[in-house]
Amino acid sequence: MQVRNSGYSQHGASRSKIGLLNWYADSKSAHEDISENLEILRKRSRDLYSGGGPLGRGALDRIVLNAVGNGLRLNVRIDPELLSMSEEDSRKWSSKIEALFDNWGSSKSVSYDNSLNFYELQELALRSVLLDGDCFVIMRSNYDGLKLQLIEGERVQTPYGPERVSGAMIDEGIEIDSEGRPVAIYIANRNPSSEIINQPALSYSRVEYYGKYSSMRQILHLMNPERINQRRGVPLLSPVIELLRQLSRYTEAELTAAVVSGIYAIFFEHDPRESGAIGSEEYASEEGLGEADGLEGISQKELYGTVMDLPEGVHANAVSPGRPNQNFNAFIESLVRQIGGCLGIPSEVLLLHFTSSYSASRGALLEAWKSFKYWRKWFSDNFCQPVYEMWLDDLMWLREDLRYDYLDDYNKRKLYTWASWTGPSQGQLDPVKEVNAAVLRVKNGFSTYQRETGELTGEDYDLNIKQLQREELLKNVQDEN
Repeated sequence: MQVRNSGYSQHGASRSKIGLLNWYADSKSAHEDISENLEILRKRSRDLYSGGGPLGRGALDRIVLNAVGNGLRLNVRIDPELLSMSEEDSRKWSSKIEALFDNWGSSKSVSYDNSLNFYELQELALRSVLLDGDCFVIMRSNYDGLKLQLIEGERVQTPYGPERVSGAMIDEGIEIDSEGRPVAIYIANRNPSSEIINQPALSYSRVEYYGKYSSMRQILHLMNPERINQRRGVPLLSPVIELLRQLSRYTEAELTAAVVSGIYAIFFEHDPRESGAIGSEEYASEEGLGEADGLEGISQKELYGTVMDLPEGVHANAVSPGRPNQNFNAFIESLVRQIGGCLGIPSEVLLLHFTSSYSASRGALLEAWKSFKYWRKWFSDNFCQPVYEMWLDDLMWLREDLRYDYLDDYNKRKLYTWASWTGPSQGQLDPVKEVNAAVLRVKNGFSTYQRETGELTGEDYDLNIKQLQREELLKNVQDEN
């Protein structure tokens, strides 16, 4: 059958247009397009983050620092009417839960190896997702309380030894059932690529997503999928890996050219008809530029700022290398705009360089914060909230004074877990304008005091009110004295 010359066949799907003839685009399943290329994508992404492309590290750090920063904080948001609680009981319950959770989250014992607290784990987990494509979290509940263990993505692999369940369908270390739902993961006891001497032999452990007896979720797979039926995540820098690498090489080449140009500023030209030919080796010594008449013993260092008479027959030619390249900044900024557009971070924010007007700079910040807020919401929904719900379940079994009817009804149990997560504030280019705008939004019902307080300062409105009341009482006491 001939392809009809209509619709996309005359445009993006054309097989005859010159600009599309050499475009060999192919696509297969998510496993073939993503999982089979994941190893090299991870390695290149890590190399860019380690220094192979400084702009790549900057892009990931912008997201981590603004989306999570020093950690997202819990704000309990239960509805007292739905839970048949009074407003006073609701406030007391919420305050106690927030205090107990912060006490748990601030302890280093939260991590399985007692090295990081909950807020530090947040930063590490999000960075791992952006850098490697995905990250696994094992939630272990025991007599010490809830503990979290982060697992690097490359440690989850398909085993081919006795650890593998016979007949199980496994895709890149994730065991799935006949309906395509994840059942368990296979975790290597160490990094499979590690070459450390005397380390244990490579083996795998099978960990189920839900507890066999408790039916509680015990594995979180942090991944932001881009295709249906995708099992493993893609590093954020994957679409711009080539561009970042070439940009880094170009920057290094320009820097090297500028350094070389700064060293070799003047060349001496000798007339062989007057003084005889001089080989290049005579001028190559570090101690003296040459053994020609009148130039012996003059070092390279002494040439900087030196004024001297040249002997007869020797001419000085100044070098004008054209470095630094006058078009360097414009070219770099053009490429950075493309990279920023792909990653969702405007070039001004990516480079931390604001030279335009207030309106243009504010527009760049607002666009960047759309991306940062997206990552914050995604991360709080997929990491912070499930951890909080697991922690709250453990707590309610131990604290009868806080339980109410939490354990009686599953639907009510979900109502008790309503919460929001606050992090770093957006910051202001002009604080006065930003605060006045926030006041108008609250006054007209477009926003709330709680939301505006979080976005402007990253603080909690209720806590601010309580602190202001305490400070007002203290002030009155001081005035009386």
